[in-house]
Order: sequence, then structure tokens, then C-alpha cells
Amino acid sequence: MRFSIQREALLKPLGQVVGVVERRHTLPVLANLLVVVDGEGVSFTGTDLEVEMLARTPAENLEAGETTIPARKLFEICRALPDGARIDVKQAGDRVTVSAGRSRFTLATLSAAEFPQVDAIDFVERIALPEATLKELLDRTAFAMANQDVRYYLNGTLLDLRDNLLRCVATDGHRLATCETGVSLPGAAKRQVIIPRKGVLELQRLLESGDGSVDVEFGRNHLRVRRSDFVFTSKLIDGRFPDYEAVIPIGADKQFTVGRETLRAALQRAAILSNEKYRGVKLELEPNRLQIVAHNPEQEEAVEELEVATSVSGLSIGFNVNYLLDALGALRGEETLLSLRDGNSSCLIRDADNERARHVVMPLRL
Repeated sequence: MRFSIQREALLKPLGQVVGVVERRHTLPVLANLLVVVDGEGVSFTGTDLEVEMLARTPAENLEAGETTIPARKLFEICRALPDGARIDVKQAGDRVTVSAGRSRFTLATLSAAEFPQVDAIDFVERIALPEATLKELLDRTAFAMANQDVRYYLNGTLLDLRDNLLRCVATDGHRLATCETGVSLPGAAKRQVIIPRKGVLELQRLLESGDGSVDVEFGRNHLRVRRSDFVFTSKLIDGRFPDYEAVIPIGADKQFTVGRETLRAALQRAAILSNEKYRGVKLELEPNRLQIVAHNPEQEEAVEELEVATSVSGLSIGFNVNYLLDALGALRGEETLLSLRDGNSSCLIRDADNERARHVVMPLRL
């Protein structure tokens, strides 16, 4: 096996794949990348048995073959070489030599036969959509995922495919984020899958905001995302996601509209004197006025007063300020609409001019 390639051309696929490789692993071969050279170029595959990533790139001086090379060592070597360096990778027995100029590195390999292969996957739904759209859906919801929750089905993001819509939903039980986009679906396609947290974070890292498109394939136990230069495959969480539509408050008629950045800045200032453990702030509504109040155990107090568009009077409710800030950070509009039923209900937060993204934050007793 042999190939030659410019440093920058090699760094991109290695950077895409190396994030999947766990530093702690159960099998020695999982610390390696599967490197396959054929007549078209070279491919690199990394896996942790839950998520698999394959990236391809053209190369020169190709001699077909396959082996596995330590992932992080190969990546760090390439990253440390000077810009524009021409890298030659050549296998001899159970060693691979990486050469560039006067630098030469010899790495131990493991047999490609030891590298775990994903079983053949039967995909039941397939959609194409702009890459930037899928990235936006994940970026605007993933922050609300749970992390190591005993309710394992919350440690990921739901992709809900139905009614010519693709909706991303994430919740940790205290807040919920959802964002949707229109897609063209064959017939009455319906599918719900939960992508595990690591898969979501890797996709966010891989996807770009350019003009390209990706194919998303839904299997019974796997999700696959294809772009011209990579194939990403993730196992799915086998669980039932909560009925998120039941969480979104209906008939929340106590509403107010406020500039998103204005509210965000006021909350950030009030948060400085909030309780470090509970991060609580109180919102007090009067006609055309919102007061944000924060206290802490040192008896310190922050009060912010804003002009808002509302006719609500005498409503007081507490929230975790971090949850409010996360929701506002995921919105895009200049004006934000917040809707409540009463002082004990959850708050629905969305852009004032559209409902593509909706966020629900549970109240906090203060």
C-alpha cells in the first residue's frame, strides 16, 4: 500500500475522521484508522462501534492495499509538518512509513481484517436536503440534549420525519428545543429516530454552511449521512422519545414581545447576581413593562427593567437564566415572542415572525 498527497489535502479527511476515535477503547484496533488505497484515491475510516466515519480524498502514486494506522499519531504528525509539505505514506510488512522532506516517521500497524465492519444496513427512508439546513436544525436544538441522563432516550436528538417536514427535537426534561424545515417526502413517509449525543456532536462538527447538499438515510437501527467526500453512520438509540408536542403549551395567552438582543443582554447582566447553584431569575410582567430580578444567598440583588409589548398585569414567574439564554441564542429574529399561561406554567419562546424554531422552558420555584 502506498500513496502521496499534499499535507493540507490529507489533514481535512483525517480531521473529519479522528473525532470519532475514542481515547479510551476496548479493542486496540479501535485506536486506529482503516486506510484503504484503490484506483480512485485513499479512504480513512474511524469507529467507536456506535459511530462510524468514512472520508475519501484523491491522491497520487497509488499502490492498492489496506491496513490500519494509529489515528491520533497520524493526525498529529500531519498537523505538525510544515504547510505545503508533500507526504508519502508507504507500507512495508507491519510498519507504515510517513515521509515528508527530511522527516520520516515509522508507525506500527494492525491488520485491516481486525477492523470492525458495520453490518449491511437496510435503509427504509432516504431524503436529500441542503447541508446548511441540516446543520442549522442541529445547531438550534442540540444544546437542549440531556447528558448522561438515566433516561437514556434523552441523551440524543430526535429526527421526526412526517407531513413533508423534518423536525429536530431535543430535551433534558427541564427545557425543550425544536426546529423544522420542509422536505419532499415520497408518499406518506413517517419516521422517528433518536441520534445519540456523540453522533449529533460529530455531525455538527462535520457539516458546513455552504451550498452543498447531503443525503440522509434512515434505517431501523442506523442513520447515515452522505456527502461527496464523507459517509457518516451512527447507531440509533433504541427507545421511545417523549411526546414532545404535549409539552408545547397550548392556549398560552399571556404574551409579550421584546427585542431578542435587548432581553439577552438584560438576562446576562441579571445572571451575575443570581444564585450560582440554581441560576434563578424572576420575570415580573406589568403592562408594557418587564422587570427581571435576581437574588443570591449574600442578599445581593440585580433588577433590570425593560419596555415590552404586552398588556399582561401582575404575572410573576421564575426560570433558570441559563435555559432562557440558550433558547434566545438559538433564535434568529430581531423580535422574540414569549408566551405563558400563568405563573406556574412553562414558557414558549420563539421568533415573533415565524414558528420554525420553538423552545419550551419549565418554570423554577424561587
